[in-house]
Amino acid sequence: MRSEMKPWLSLIGLGEDGPAGLGAEAIALIRNAEVVCGGARHLELVAELLTGERHVWLSPFERSMQFVEGQRGRKLVVLASGDPFFFGVGVTLCRRIDRGEMHVIPAPSSFSLAASRLGWALQEVETVSLHGRPLDLIRPHLHEGARIIMLTSDEKGPAALAALLTESGFGETEMTVLEALGGPQERVTRQRAVDFSMAGINSLNVCALSVKAAPLARVLPYANGLDDALFEHDGQLTKREVRAVTMSALAPRFGERLWDIGGGSGSISIEWLLCHPSLSAIAIEGHPERAARIRRNASQCGVPHLEVVEGMAPEALAGLPAPDVIFIGGGGSEPGVMEAAIAALRPGGRLVANGVTLEMEAVLLACHQRHGGTLTRIDIQRASPVGQMHGWRAAMPVTQWAWVKQGSPNGPGSNSEVPMGLGKGVGQ
Repeated sequence: MRSEMKPWLSLIGLGEDGPAGLGAEAIALIRNAEVVCGGARHLELVAELLTGERHVWLSPFERSMQFVEGQRGRKLVVLASGDPFFFGVGVTLCRRIDRGEMHVIPAPSSFSLAASRLGWALQEVETVSLHGRPLDLIRPHLHEGARIIMLTSDEKGPAALAALLTESGFGETEMTVLEALGGPQERVTRQRAVDFSMAGINSLNVCALSVKAAPLARVLPYANGLDDALFEHDGQLTKREVRAVTMSALAPRFGERLWDIGGGSGSISIEWLLCHPSLSAIAIEGHPERAARIRRNASQCGVPHLEVVEGMAPEALAGLPAPDVIFIGGGGSEPGVMEAAIAALRPGGRLVANGVTLEMEAVLLACHQRHGGTLTRIDIQRASPVGQMHGWRAAMPVTQWAWVKQGSPNGPGSNSEVPMGLGKGVGQ
């Protein structure tokens, strides 16, 4: 339901040029506001216009959101950097305040300003916010020839980015650091990542990359089935070809959450997250050293937000956010694991389980007989030396059970369609 209230909150985008970059309407709203909220820098930029109360953003930010809600009905202005709905405060406000209660006047975003200085087509550029977020998030975007514009957290961001690029094999990448865009302190500097030596960088900066990859650079391909060498592991790894087939069976869809039971090296949940930024995943792993390894792999593959739960299934599954999809790659033959996974899966959700042991294969055969779904046998052979010649050496065959739980999906990322090939014999 939409709010019946007239707009009382004005959300105004602000550039580094302060009032000079504002229109007459925005200036009038600020002057007539009973309360003006924003960062200390924002309030200082428009100090000459302020007549009402000032509210500097508090830490934690939640306190300020509560303050804004408490001003409902008063003439209130919230100042934001650039476009409030592009990695900005506008999205946060809309989670608590009806859009119909807001009047929004955006300004050009830092991404738009950077693209205009560089002459880049913004629709052809990857835009990433690293403001208050892990630097590793840039890794999936590092491909030869790619152009990337990113927000950083502070004056240390560009140097840290240069170090990451260099150690990952992208040292020849041209970095452009754009500081205080749109203001009197604006500065644009270019350097190769490997030669980066800038000092005295403004804390308000944007980095633009023209990516150049060395022959052995750590490139994360867009396809499923990443090279096994990209993962640190102790042998507990779903191998590349099997992983590609498994990801096809898992079939990620917008906004879905995966449970990766028996995470091992984390390769399945990592590739799941790389498919789309709306996806989430929880890797459940009972061995502490493997859990730590999953976290390292997740960072190195650019998905540091992978949640890792240390504990053995089925006990470790209790209290976790409900899954849309479940993968069981290890521990599925332990008592109660399959039953707990099936019970936790929402109606319409998908479950894929792989087995290489006779014990796990027996569990999967029983599940197929009881619930339906599909069984697939995956046999991989690789050429290897045989004396002076070569022959085929078979890997351990994998039995895969894929199943869709009967019922109508409900919740985020839901979709009532059954994937092709899973339409017959499904249901609990």
